[in-house]
Amino acid sequence: MVEMNLKYLGNLNVEARHEPSGKIIRTAAPVDNQGDGSSFSPTDLLSTSLAACILTIMGIKSKDRLIDLEGSTVKLRKHMGVEPRRISQLELEFHLPKGLAEDEQSFLKETARTCPVCESISSSIELDYQFIFDVGDLTTKTQVTS
Repeated sequence: MVEMNLKYLGNLNVEARHEPSGKIIRTAAPVDNQGDGSSFSPTDLLSTSLAACILTIMGIKSKDRLIDLEGSTVKLRKHMGVEPRRISQLELEFHLPKGLAEDEQSFLKETARTCPVCESISSSIELDYQFIFDVGDLTTKTQVTS
């Protein structure tokens, strides 16, 4: 069990404290939903949690295979639906180390779909993954989509 404590700050802003570490994050309602967009929205955090979780799980599972993921990135695009207002689609563009063997690339792509956040979010959210193995030499891109 991990405890977090949240406080409404007014003006559609919330402060959340992660009790084990004492770290604080703030959220703000987005501009398209009556807020000022001054920080991550709650749906931004859910989306970001997915991408961070995937990179973390890839990092954990890659250690045994001696795959170094340092410098890997994800470009995340969140699409909101209406009626009801919810996250409808997440596009995740992974930039991973170039020069990996086909089985290592497949391993990373499979691992991306096994993180705890992915297993926890609604199946009504469309998840689109794109894997580009280009980290280490950004001038040469080998694109593998899935």
